[in-house]
Amino acid sequence: MDVAEVQDARFGHFEEFAAARAKVEPTWLRDRRQAGISRFRQIGLPTTREEEWRFTPVRPIATTAFQPGTDLPISVTRAEIEPFSFAGLGGPELIFVNGRFAPALSRPGSLPAGVRVTSLTELLASDGALVDANLGRHVKFEQHGFTALNAAWMADAAVVVIPKNQVVETPIHLLYFGSAERPVAVHPRVLVLAGEGAAARLIESYAGPLGQVYLTNALTEIVVGANARLDHYKVQRESTSAYHISSTHLTLHRSAMFTTHGITLGGHLVRNDINAVLDAEGVSCTVNGLYLVDGDRLVDTHTAIDHAKPHCESHELYKGVLNDHGHGVFNGKIYVRPDAQKTDAKQTNQVLLLSEDATINTKPQLEIFADDVKCTHGATVGQISSEALFYLRARGIGRDAARQLLIHAFAEEIIERIQIPPVRQALEQALLKELPIKD
Repeated sequence: MDVAEVQDARFGHFEEFAAARAKVEPTWLRDRRQAGISRFRQIGLPTTREEEWRFTPVRPIATTAFQPGTDLPISVTRAEIEPFSFAGLGGPELIFVNGRFAPALSRPGSLPAGVRVTSLTELLASDGALVDANLGRHVKFEQHGFTALNAAWMADAAVVVIPKNQVVETPIHLLYFGSAERPVAVHPRVLVLAGEGAAARLIESYAGPLGQVYLTNALTEIVVGANARLDHYKVQRESTSAYHISSTHLTLHRSAMFTTHGITLGGHLVRNDINAVLDAEGVSCTVNGLYLVDGDRLVDTHTAIDHAKPHCESHELYKGVLNDHGHGVFNGKIYVRPDAQKTDAKQTNQVLLLSEDATINTKPQLEIFADDVKCTHGATVGQISSEALFYLRARGIGRDAARQLLIHAFAEEIIERIQIPPVRQALEQALLKELPIKD
């Protein structure tokens, strides 16, 4: 038995799972599951010998025997979910527990006519052709072993469909909650289709109780139509003993406007991939993020913005706060193809180190094959300014309060860009709780 076969067995018995799903799923979905597991068995999980995973060893995942999350009953109560729900949103909230849709815990909310916020199971029954045309079409599942694993093992998915020229005023919240006494593996899937001229705000969040070990292996596909606008927020507040692997794949059409803010507060080992293809003129893509790392945790962020057509712009700002033996990785690629003239792209990674033992590996990359472009990138790594600290203390502010004020100011630049007040306020409170005060 080779390494990939051993790893395969650690995630459960795929043939039994696939046979059970085949009773309720169409043939094309069964075929995609089979293609996913076949690919996984060829390549297995990534290793540090691969350049894209050089600083992120996934051995703890590869050597853990996980129980499939689909085997567990949904025993979570609404009271356990409530701390991770953003009060006052007013829109629909779909809850998934260990990868399975939990309608009894969800809140449908009110939506404009034609807008669908539902589960994959429900949409397959009413509009299977739409799912067939889009699910898995915007991502290469062979990108790495985790995406192939998701294609094979996803139990359900959250699907958001916004018709042409429809505007959704209230934010849509998709909450994935992980909870189990034994290690479980869940493979959340999200599909968002925003039609031409549509507009919406979407929150994709992941949470779980402290101390529990589980794997979240998430995959998100987002398609934004011509002249449409989508504001996306990904909030990760999982157990600091959990593993979180996610990849987000964006297809943006002519003059589409897309923004995303990724806030990473939890997880023991976290890997976030964002892949965007700007394959039409006039696209605007903004990708921002904030991550806090302490203890011996690791947070790895990889972004790839592919400028394929002219007159597009991308803006990227990632900030990290690292303490103790925390390890951060940032790899940002901007690729400008020969036809992508008049590209405007800017990428910045800023890191604040609060400990001599904290580590950051940052690698901004530009690959430009067009000559009439405006592209910049940069990375800064530093510590709390002793001059700023002295300035605050000279005005009667205690040392701990002064440190907290400076760290909060550094992180706040990302938080204040969040355009949904309940989310912004909740994350500000989380920041105040999580930020290290003493050195």
